[in-house]
This record gives sequence, structure tokens and C-alpha cells, in this order.
Amino acid sequence: MDTMPQIPGDVTVGVDTHRDSHTAAVLDAQGRLLGTAAFPTTPAGYRRLIEWAGGWGTVTAAGVEGTGSWGAGLTRHLQETGITVIEVIRPNRQHRRRHGKSDTTDAVAAARAVQSGEASGTPRGGGATEPLRMLRVARNSARKAKTQVANQIKAVVVTGPAELRQELRDRPTTELAKLVARFRPGPDLADPSTAAKTALQALGRHWLFLDTQIGELTAQIADLTTATAPPALLDEKGIGPIVAADLLITHGTNPDRIGSAAAFAALCGSSPVDMSSGQQLRHRLNRGGDRQANAALYRAVIVRLRYHQPTRDYMQRRLAQGKTKKEVIRCLKRSLARKVYKILRDHQPPT
Repeated sequence: MDTMPQIPGDVTVGVDTHRDSHTAAVLDAQGRLLGTAAFPTTPAGYRRLIEWAGGWGTVTAAGVEGTGSWGAGLTRHLQETGITVIEVIRPNRQHRRRHGKSDTTDAVAAARAVQSGEASGTPRGGGATEPLRMLRVARNSARKAKTQVANQIKAVVVTGPAELRQELRDRPTTELAKLVARFRPGPDLADPSTAAKTALQALGRHWLFLDTQIGELTAQIADLTTATAPPALLDEKGIGPIVAADLLITHGTNPDRIGSAAAFAALCGSSPVDMSSGQQLRHRLNRGGDRQANAALYRAVIVRLRYHQPTRDYMQRRLAQGKTKKEVIRCLKRSLARKVYKILRDHQPPT
């Protein structure tokens, strides 16, 4: 580890984060490299990194890669000590091909990105939305697994013995899962019918377990969202607790990250993308941004198209003007994103 300078001044820290260790680099106000060091990804390691960086001078800012993944713990520790944390993206591939790749060079590049102003993003906060994000991860995983199990049940039915297939075919998924979960197969697993019933019993019970788990997680997310979200958000037609949770997670607990309704729309992937060419003037749907927030806006718009008369009138009016249904839905998502942003901007989260 490098020795400390005799005359400390303002310094900038850059950190390349990994699972087991973080590599830090310190630059002075003129951009000169003062020192580099690696620290373990433990609370003690975070404290050592902060003390080491502070020994070079007054830390004005720290550029951290992966503030939402490997660098999340370090980001929280830096913010707790009053150090401004800047989110740094990975160096582009062309730069790496020309200059090589190492943890030290990435850490130095992170610090230089902060000093040059190339990196200026504020890390997304945790706070009230972090529990929602964790519960959503578990719920999405259970929903994906439930779909896979349902497909496996239907596959076993299709390829099973003719008598079993005739009994179970064309049944709704829920009814089918409940029925096969009650099977009592015999002991002779060499018999194809017995083996199929054994497999279906296991799959049916797994499906029922996942269905119960999804219901419990949905209720927990709904309770937490109701306690966290502004009432005006849940009062919007088409926005229930799950949709509101997705939008809250995307917005985060740091409104300084999003300076305008346009920025929030872009973050949700609902901003218009210009596709004009020649005499054709048009925009298309945005395929970027947070896809879960985009899906949440889409679900809300579909509900509003069915139950919200002003939204239905808008759809008919724009269709009469020559817009396609996809283009009108894009406009509706953009409008709803603007409304959601205003609600979240004006809301003071509970302390």
C-alpha cells in the first residue's frame, strides 16, 4: 500500500468493484495518480478504503462502478460518511482494446471520468423502495417457475399414455394442477401410467406451492406499496399496488436522478423515438429503458383503455387521425409517465 502524502489536498477516488475485492485509485486535483490499493468487500474493508483515501487528502467525490450490484455496499458506506458518490459506467470496448484492461486501469478511469464530468449520475438510492425490489425479485422468480411447471405438466400429459391423456386434455391449468396433485400413483414405476402419474403429482404439488407463494408475495408487496406510495398514484385508473411498485422501484428514492418528466419517460422506455424519413414524419415505440416499468405502464394503459372513458375517447380520436394502435398506446404511455412523474415528484416519502 502506498505511503501517505505529506501535504493533503482535494482528491478524487475511483473504484473498480468485484465480488471479493474492490480496487481503488486516488487522483489529485490536477489528475495525477497518487496511489492504488485493493480492499476486501467487507464492512472492515470499506472502512479501510475510506480511511486510506482520506489519508491522501479531502475526498471530494468517489466514482464507483456497479453501484447497483457489487458496489452497492461500498456506495452505502461512502454516502454514510458524507462522500459524494458518482455512478460510473464500464469503459467502452474501444478504449479497452487500445489501452488494455486491468482493475487498476479501470479504477483510474473511473476517477478520471468523475473529474472530467463524463460521469455525473447519482446512484439510485435504496431506502423505502429496496424492500419492494427484493420482494419483486422473489415474486418474478416464482411466476417464471410456475409457468415452467405448468408447461411441464402439459408436456407430460401430451406424451403420456392415451387413457391419461384423454382424461386430462383440454383442462384449464389451475384445474389440471389441482387434479394431478391429488393423484395416488401405485408402486410399480415400471408401468408408464404409474410413472406419468407420479411425475404429474410432483409437478402439480410444485405448481400449487408456487401459486401460494406468489399470492403471499403479492399481498406483501401490496401492503408495502400502500404504505409507501403516494395515495394519488394508487388513485390513478389502472395503477394497482403491483404496477405502482414497479414504478416506485424505477423512480427510486433519489429524485435528483430524474430531473424532468421527459427523463422519467426515457427511463421507463416510453419516450418517443423519431423515425422520420423524407416526407414521412412519425415516431415509434421505445425499446430501451427499464422494461419492467415499461410493462407496468403498458398494463395500466390497457386497463384504462377498457375502463377509462377519456382514454377510450383519445384512442378513437387518434385512430381517426391516421395513427396506428401501437402509436396511440405509445402516446398514452408517455402521457401516463408524465402524470406519474408529477405525482412522485410532489410526494414526500415517509421518514
